Amino acid sequence: MAASTLYPVEERLGGGERAAFNLYMITSVVVFVTMMIVGLTMRMAQARWLEVAPNVFYQLLSLHGAGMVGTAALATTAVMWFFLCKYVRLHLWAFVANYALFMLGVVCIILAITVRGYGALWTFLYPLPVQGMGMWSPGASALFLCGYLLIGVGSLLFYLDAAAAIIKVHGNLGRALGVQWLLRGTIDPNHPKAVVASTMVIVSNSLGIIAGAVVLVMSLVNIFFPDVALDPLFVKTLTYWFGHQYINAAIYMAAIAVYELLPRYTGKPYPISRPFLWSWAVSTVFVIVVFPHHLLMDFAQPRWMSITGQVVSWTAGFPVFLVTAYGALTNLYRSGIRWTMPSRLLILGLFGWAAGIVPAIIDGTIRNNLVVHNTQWVPGHFHFYLLIGVLPLVLAVLYHVIGSRAGRAPAPPNSGADRLSFPLYLVGGLVFTVRLSLGLLGGASPGGSGAGAADAAR
Repeated sequence: MAASTLYPVEERLGGGERAAFNLYMITSVVVFVTMMIVGLTMRMAQARWLEVAPNVFYQLLSLHGAGMVGTAALATTAVMWFFLCKYVRLHLWAFVANYALFMLGVVCIILAITVRGYGALWTFLYPLPVQGMGMWSPGASALFLCGYLLIGVGSLLFYLDAAAAIIKVHGNLGRALGVQWLLRGTIDPNHPKAVVASTMVIVSNSLGIIAGAVVLVMSLVNIFFPDVALDPLFVKTLTYWFGHQYINAAIYMAAIAVYELLPRYTGKPYPISRPFLWSWAVSTVFVIVVFPHHLLMDFAQPRWMSITGQVVSWTAGFPVFLVTAYGALTNLYRSGIRWTMPSRLLILGLFGWAAGIVPAIIDGTIRNNLVVHNTQWVPGHFHFYLLIGVLPLVLAVLYHVIGSRAGRAPAPPNSGADRLSFPLYLVGGLVFTVRLSLGLLGGASPGGSGAGAADAAR
């Protein structure tokens, strides 16, 4: 396989496609910065630099948790769409519908929190949404849940359109994932890695979104018909299945940027291989069944679920990451790459992905989870994963697209501002996330313990 040109013709977007892509990315950046300000406000409140009432703190925490996960998914969906539409015919209406439903959901969530006072965090765990203790009404919880439902429906529409397009070209999702080459046969060297990664995301995250839709509808029924009681453990299981799948999909969609962009900057091919296909196939299963590690503290949970969550937690994060990191390093070796901002950000994203996996595995071990469950260890890992893993990959795509539109060739300039801002971003991100992770016994909210922050991040 030859390394593709830096700005291939098939990546050029038409008027409507460009407008939609711009809306996704501009919205993601604006929301991300806004959520950073919300997070800073909470940290200042914890340090007693600002006076924030306990109920307002948990409203901000609900907004921050839902907003950061949502904007990460929105941005990486655009990354997946941008590269996948080169290989299959995606409908613009599905891409736009996802954005429109996402924005409607955001409006519902913001109104539920800022106007109606909802403060039960992103997890909306039963029976908390309807037990507002006078701080918010069941209507506020219903509005918040409807916002989630709109976002989920939009994502599912996009995935269904992408699945239909992939099946039209490759016959079925299994062949798109490359399962026909796992044990035998000659691998098609031109089989797109973006299609493999996108198929994994479609299969795994669609199941999670469906689980989320089920629990959201169940919770809405309970709000309007309180006599319909729900099983708290069942509701929590579906909630964390949905939440785990949704945020994990963000890094897998963002990883497509590494496969697509890195070989253009190194000038070397990034071949597809049997280990590559095995890693994505295995991870498709692992990411679906690993979520019980979020439920390790639930003694009423069936033992087999705890064992599954424990064992799979030790292995789920490695297959795709290892094959991606190995492929990236071999692609870099003796490439003579000219380091520019996009290529730096791609490698930083891989580092953030790797480093973010380690504390997750540590926390996914039952004996460790007993100690760090209600601390800021989990928020620290989560911020590392997003701030130094997902965000750099999204920014790499943004830098690359802006460079292509400016007609810069053979590569974007390596300006003084770029050389200065990159180490500042790296050092600032490391200081923030490491300090957050090591504040194990700190970070108490104005109205309770650090458990609220940990549970919000989970």
